[in-house]
Amino acid sequence: MNLCPLCRGLTLSMSDLSVSLVRPEHWVSGVIFASPHSGCVYPDWFVRDTRLPMTALRSSEDAFVDRLTACAPGFGAVTLSAQVPRCIVDLNRGADEIDPLVVRGVPRHPLNQRTLAGLGVIPRVVSQGRAIHERPIDRAEAERRIAAYWRPYHQTLGALIAEARARFGQAILIDMHSMPHDALNHLHGPRPDMVLGNRHGLSAAARVSDAVTQAVEAEGWRIRRNSPFSGAYICSAYGRPGQNIHVVQLEIDRSLYMDEAAIKPHAGFDAFAVRMSRVIARLAVLEADGPAERIAAE
Repeated sequence: MNLCPLCRGLTLSMSDLSVSLVRPEHWVSGVIFASPHSGCVYPDWFVRDTRLPMTALRSSEDAFVDRLTACAPGFGAVTLSAQVPRCIVDLNRGADEIDPLVVRGVPRHPLNQRTLAGLGVIPRVVSQGRAIHERPIDRAEAERRIAAYWRPYHQTLGALIAEARARFGQAILIDMHSMPHDALNHLHGPRPDMVLGNRHGLSAAARVSDAVTQAVEAEGWRIRRNSPFSGAYICSAYGRPGQNIHVVQLEIDRSLYMDEAAIKPHAGFDAFAVRMSRVIARLAVLEADGPAERIAAE
């Protein structure tokens, strides 16, 4: 099994590759921080089969986002993070978002723009359009990946949301991601440091989105809403504001904390993580229908 240099010696069985779940000693208000694209454990069978070097494969990771959210249980929130890399199976896509150009024997049913671009549940490409495999994989292999990695992650996430709703009357999922610095080169005006996606209000109530915005801005960062990222599968599948289930996607500019070419934290990582921990501390105690934050003295 191939480990990225900063996975801290992690060794997992194949059945454990999809989920890392950490609960706080006291779950304060039903807030979950999830990182579906930070997985960095590369099974040997995948590395043997791909045409790309590790640096290219890792370019599609939301590298180190799980490290940035690791403080959340200390503030009373749950964390859920992927272990399987995004280039093997994308947990922020629907199980039926299968690209017929990468999986043999799949009907050419109507495809969305993500799948057409090679970014379905079994990705065809990593960044800069580089093909992962030299030839399409068998449908059985695609189904095996979905069963082994995608379903356990979503079963865990769905159960957490249901538990939060039952215990607290609400569930608030902050779906954490990172974006390449050049992903925003086309934007005019002040460049945002982060992008909040809420499906234009369909996946989270305005109060929740406002609280995330305020927490980010309190640390001096600029944030933009729904452009160019409004939220993908997880936002649309789970966000139900009318049922007090809120999902917000938060994209962080990678250049703020890492060397994108080397895929390593840069010298400013620790300072960024401290500031980010203050954002997480504020959101970990968020109540969708109550005060924007509360002191978790109990």
